[in-house]
Amino acid sequence: MARVAFLGLGVMGYPMAGHLAAAGHEVSVYNRTAAKAEAWVAEHGGRAAPTPAAAAEGAEFVMACVGNDDDLRAVCDGDTGAFAGMASGAVFVDHTTVSSMVTEEMAALAETRGIAFVDAPVSGGQAGAQNGQLVIMCGGPEAAYAAAEPVMGAYAKLSKRMGGTGAGQLTKMVNQICIAGLVQGLSEGLHFAEKAGLDGRAVVEVIGGGAAGSWQMMNRYQTMLDDEFDHGFAVDWMRKDLGICLATADRTGASLPVTALVDQFYKDVQKLGGARWDTSSLIKRLRAMG
Repeated sequence: MARVAFLGLGVMGYPMAGHLAAAGHEVSVYNRTAAKAEAWVAEHGGRAAPTPAAAAEGAEFVMACVGNDDDLRAVCDGDTGAFAGMASGAVFVDHTTVSSMVTEEMAALAETRGIAFVDAPVSGGQAGAQNGQLVIMCGGPEAAYAAAEPVMGAYAKLSKRMGGTGAGQLTKMVNQICIAGLVQGLSEGLHFAEKAGLDGRAVVEVIGGGAAGSWQMMNRYQTMLDDEFDHGFAVDWMRKDLGICLATADRTGASLPVTALVDQFYKDVQKLGGARWDTSSLIKRLRAMG
């Protein structure tokens, strides 16, 4: 069993850290709101720390799942950042979805301290974190990934190294690009069925096992038809991720016309008051249009 620190106890990090404790690892935790860390310790044991550096002291692996590029910098760098508390040879694993640029920046900083850095964004949402069934796409040194993989196994059903530093984040961008188009297509299909007077559930029963079927369809169609949108990844978070995708596409020369359009559709959902609705709420925009 390993000595592990976990930084960031939000809807994803809280259960992920819990799986590490349940697997028998010695876990210390840090959260910007200290009460959340104390609550986690009361539930799972381990140790709450006042700073990322204090949480990382003595840890062989430090996992982070925070909000964005600036949050990652804040928990990594500076006198109270995790890197200040980590020993040479330790491994930092970042589960945050961030830009590949900040990944490269933090990986380079870690290297100057003898720390290995693995970018490891996740897919599977809150349910995947709670059930220990996340998919993790990783980038970074092979040896560091190989060392971290068994630890990540506490909350992953699949993890894979996609290449060097930043490859995990780039793969997560592909994931979000694909989801954006799929959810918009599903929203339009269900909206069309409603307008045509069809039974949406019967429609999905027929088409779900064919070429149109997808995870999004089978896991979201019922709540979409019931006008319920509190079952997963929030629109605000999706727009943050799609912004990263579009900015990266500008740098690489990739063309993402559908992604850019769906990002604007999510902006419309935010204007409807749906910032915290899950991503399947694209259908709400269509219904609002009449």
